[in-house]
Amino acid sequence: MTHDDTRTAPHLGDIPEEDLDQALDLVYLAFHLTLPDKTRTYHRQLLRDCTRIGARHGGRLTGVAGAHRLTLSVPGGQLPCAALDFVSVAPTHRRRGVLTSMIDELWRRCAADGQPLACLWASESAIYGRFGFAAATEAFRVEIDSSRPLALRIAADRRPLRLIDPAAAPALLAARYDASLADRAGRFTRDETWWRTQVLDLDGALGGDDRDGFGAVRVVVLGADGEAPGGYAVYRTRSANDSRPGAVAVTELEAESAPAAAALWSYLAAIDLTSAVRIHARPADDLLFSLAADRDQVRVTGQEPALWLRLVDVRAALTARSWAAPVDLVLDLSDRALPANAGRFRLTATPAGATWTPTTDDPDLALDVRELSACYLGGTPLRRLAHAGLVTEHTPGAVRRLDAALETEWLPFTADND
Repeated sequence: MTHDDTRTAPHLGDIPEEDLDQALDLVYLAFHLTLPDKTRTYHRQLLRDCTRIGARHGGRLTGVAGAHRLTLSVPGGQLPCAALDFVSVAPTHRRRGVLTSMIDELWRRCAADGQPLACLWASESAIYGRFGFAAATEAFRVEIDSSRPLALRIAADRRPLRLIDPAAAPALLAARYDASLADRAGRFTRDETWWRTQVLDLDGALGGDDRDGFGAVRVVVLGADGEAPGGYAVYRTRSANDSRPGAVAVTELEAESAPAAAALWSYLAAIDLTSAVRIHARPADDLLFSLAADRDQVRVTGQEPALWLRLVDVRAALTARSWAAPVDLVLDLSDRALPANAGRFRLTATPAGATWTPTTDDPDLALDVRELSACYLGGTPLRRLAHAGLVTEHTPGAVRRLDAALETEWLPFTADND
């Protein structure tokens, strides 16, 4: 008689380095991937460097979950964050509690490692809401019709533009990117490896040259040699042929001011032998939308959730961020996965700081940790969730007061997808 282990609880533990290839085989099986050796080598290194949780039945690996140890910008600061990746369950063991067991283990690891936040990029958005994750940032796909000069409402920065060697970009551009962390929540701190692999793909592990017909990465910088860049853009170009027009694909653009942004967008839209500029992810409040003199020339071609966030330690997360206005409210918070977060708490916050303390007072608001996670970075108005029936307002005006306190100057934005 054969023992059917699909009904038994999984055994959870670390995935040792000797099992990394077995783990990748399971990931590729779950996501229907066939990848070149260079990409597999890159994935093996990513998996080696992150927290690895494995689920086993009868000694066989039936579930994999990785968590990168990253630092995320939040309003007023930065916090450690566990970024989920490689989450996979063998098709023979689906709907057996494997994923739930691995997520429960992740919460224990987050507590041990001092990570009050967790995040992910959802391949299937229906899955992760039940674990308390919510879409906390949005990304717009944008296309500029560059068959004619880009019409802008302001004069562009007149500093020179220059192309630089992509290999030199991390050292030159890091300060400009790091400055953006204070302006926008939802962004990750970067080391040189992140720049080389995630942003510039210098090793070709993500596709390299001729990815979707686009050639080698280019980097243009605003400012003379020897001065701090006022902005930069990372992009690729594609030549025209009988079936498609020439185009520019923008990976990233950062600018210190509206004139600096105008200079970079004007440059990208004026590249010879191209008639479209395509940007895979921009924030909803991107200056380009206001700068464009003709909005028919700058079109939003798609809008989707980007970073999904989860407050793992609500107290640590709320007391670490900044607050735009004073607020004093009692929140009745539910959290089925992490009972330590659940209960009735008084949030008292000012621009100088915040406290989060248990109370028996009547609640002003009742909500789930999923809704609090959605609002935490300042990108989702609480009133939108209240209108949807997902937040209960017991005290009139409480939703508006908390919205005012959570507000940020700029919307959160996440373009990186580890």
